[in-house]
Amino acid sequence: MIDHEPNIQAALLQDSSEARLMLKGAFVLPDEHLIEGEHKARAEDGQILLADRDGREMFRAKDILLSPAAPAESFFTIFGVKIGIDFHWQRVQEQSFRGALFLSGQSRTTFHLINRVPLEEYLASVISSEMSANAPLEFLKAQAVTSRSWLVAMLDRKKTRRPPPESRPDERCVWQDVNDHEGFDVCADDHCQRYQGITRIVSENVARAIGATRGMFLTSGDQICDARYYKCCGGRTEAYATAWEEAFFPYLSGVADHDRAGAPIVTERDAAEWLRSSPEAFCNTADLDLLRRILPSFDQETLNFYRWRVAYSRQELEQILRAKSGIDFGILQNLEPLARGPSGRIFRLKIEGSRRTVVVGKELEIRRWLSPTHLLSSAFVVSMERDEDGNALSFLLEGGGWGHGVGLCQIGAAVMASGGRGAEEILAHYFPGAALRKLY
Repeated sequence: MIDHEPNIQAALLQDSSEARLMLKGAFVLPDEHLIEGEHKARAEDGQILLADRDGREMFRAKDILLSPAAPAESFFTIFGVKIGIDFHWQRVQEQSFRGALFLSGQSRTTFHLINRVPLEEYLASVISSEMSANAPLEFLKAQAVTSRSWLVAMLDRKKTRRPPPESRPDERCVWQDVNDHEGFDVCADDHCQRYQGITRIVSENVARAIGATRGMFLTSGDQICDARYYKCCGGRTEAYATAWEEAFFPYLSGVADHDRAGAPIVTERDAAEWLRSSPEAFCNTADLDLLRRILPSFDQETLNFYRWRVAYSRQELEQILRAKSGIDFGILQNLEPLARGPSGRIFRLKIEGSRRTVVVGKELEIRRWLSPTHLLSSAFVVSMERDEDGNALSFLLEGGGWGHGVGLCQIGAAVMASGGRGAEEILAHYFPGAALRKLY
């Protein structure tokens, strides 16, 4: 466990060949010269060349650290930052950040742009980026504790590398996690936590949530909890191993998103009954005013999240699968769920075609393969229309939830808070058995 606030290295851009920067206020170069204003960085023969807007070289090295001369006043802006990468809300923004900017060379032609910033300042932006700053205070406090716990647990887990799953020709088991990142702690996008610096205005509510929970973590035994979160569970939360490696955490084992306990999904019949109905749950809300208070503007574009439907012709799905998986299945014949978690999320799916049959997992890879972007979740049941000879004509996916479903359901937690539940009660609901401790 920790006893002080660490600094975080958040990658704003990865493997870039060039970048355009605006330095507001003075920044100190490694040779102690001060620079400000518009600059461009580009990779050149294994070094990073930093030039001013007129093309004059200011510094050249494999790595360049730009430190703010006045940390409370100086900030920098990065142009052309892509967010929501590969998801349906993907877009390009310009984003501004406080703290130091580290340009880290990765190859002869690429570099990372990394923001070095204290954890609590980083969290203030994460909370403002993940959810609307107008969300209920008790929810924001719960989100702050969850985000802080995940981040520090992740930093500890990065010290131990885990071997990748064994590859088989007939099975693709893939998950993304912290060990996929080298040279920095977290990325700035949905793969880790959304981090948009001071681009997202830190409201008084967010500042209060960060201040009230400073140094507070969820713990299990002598470990900080690997506290995950996502948008909407779909009525029941998921177990950790459905999305990541084969590990069990009692506080991430799957619970009903309601005061009344509900049974986990076990059979395909259970899944069909569950996902073709709309059971009562904290995250089952159609309150548009509440959702506008909770969700950032681009997430409000997705409102059918508790239950959703996606329909494909056979030819459409064949094309998507070929593009996303790199596999030519031939004529698509069947989609068969082989294993589900307690929320109904599939983590092993058999795809049968005339040329290939492959089992794909885990949940995020399934979502990636079956959509031009990503499915909202892997909790779905499959219906097929066939011709008189039994050949597939179309596929209908009827699903529920938004995200991996492990840990804190953000929409459910916000609904709980709007109903008068406090942060501690919210955390106890989504992380059963975890303890709340102040460590610094």
